[in-house]
Amino acid sequence: MNETQIRPPCYVLGIETQIGLSLVRELGEAGIPVVGIAVDPDAIGLKSRYLTHGEILHKPRTDEGLAELRALGERYGAGYLLTVSEANTAWLIDNHARLGKITPLLPSKEAFAIVLDKTRTLEAAAALGLDVPQSACPRDWDEVEQLAKGFRFPAVLKWADPNAVAGALHAAGIELIKAEYVYSADEFLRAAERYRPVGAWPLVQEYCAGVGLGQFFFMHRGQAVRRFQHLRIAEWPPEGGFSSVCDAVPLDQFRDLQEQSIGLLQHIGWDGVAMVEYRYDPASGRAVLMEVNGRFWGSFPLAMYCGAGFGVLAYALQGEGRMPALPPVRENLRCRMVATELKRLRRILLEPGKIRDRTFKVRPVHETVRFLVDFLRPSVRYYVWSLKDIKPFIRDVRNALGM
Repeated sequence: MNETQIRPPCYVLGIETQIGLSLVRELGEAGIPVVGIAVDPDAIGLKSRYLTHGEILHKPRTDEGLAELRALGERYGAGYLLTVSEANTAWLIDNHARLGKITPLLPSKEAFAIVLDKTRTLEAAAALGLDVPQSACPRDWDEVEQLAKGFRFPAVLKWADPNAVAGALHAAGIELIKAEYVYSADEFLRAAERYRPVGAWPLVQEYCAGVGLGQFFFMHRGQAVRRFQHLRIAEWPPEGGFSSVCDAVPLDQFRDLQEQSIGLLQHIGWDGVAMVEYRYDPASGRAVLMEVNGRFWGSFPLAMYCGAGFGVLAYALQGEGRMPALPPVRENLRCRMVATELKRLRRILLEPGKIRDRTFKVRPVHETVRFLVDFLRPSVRYYVWSLKDIKPFIRDVRNALGM
């Protein structure tokens, strides 16, 4: 009997996006049996050739959903569960003892609560001497008005814990805006007025120039056993959001910052995979902490292609209790999401007035040339497209076309 047959399965919950798909691919390439679990029957991960079995979870985040997961454990055997979304992570933390033969691989409840709350994360980072943006979170309208008088604008409004406020905003018919730019006290007050019906306001954070720098670690018993980092080359929306193009960064760069990131995760008591995100300004060299993501992140495909092995580490180290053999991390690859790039290019070429950051430099020729040249670069990989696993890309195209 070979190793693939005797190893317990890895259950992956959340294979609708490139994150879950890349976990499936990484684990499957390592010879680990993978049971992919989707909520959407059109999930791209269900088409991956690296799946041993694909299943639909009909009642996520309910008692019925727990029963479905227990039944999968009975069907496919004792194994370990990885998940992608913060909502599912919180659900599984609260119900980790109710999964039968399946063992979820999760951070502690307290550590997860800290990274979910941007205010608590920034307070912990500031106490350790990390550079953090000036931030304030008003609790009532009087504090909103006081903040308008004393804060140094421009600023970015973002929710300290989007998951906690999403329900109230939806019930009031208010859009959950991930990041909103305000350039004066008057603009801030007009934006804040929108949230008076729910009596809650977003975090007001100093605007920080630069590009996204992500540092990724696998923490085990207080030690960083694996590292990876990237720079965002392009983001959606263009002024800042999530990565549509990113480059691996050699690990001999930003060494001091890596140690600070590790110190923060140690302080939080983190175990497992985490992303520490900064806004890095090449002109000044300043790197300002934005947040910690206690989950697999949107640009995870780049880490997979570079051989960082974070999914395999979770399975082997957190699950089986052994350190797997991993190759050296590649540091010369770029990864891109072409569909999101096209949206970004359309915004820059045809709708520059919709770019909310007024300091964003619109460079149509540069952006177009880079977009086209990347198709010719042998070091470029893709979030979904892979010659070794084509069907998820076909499903992704069909989903986009509504087929």
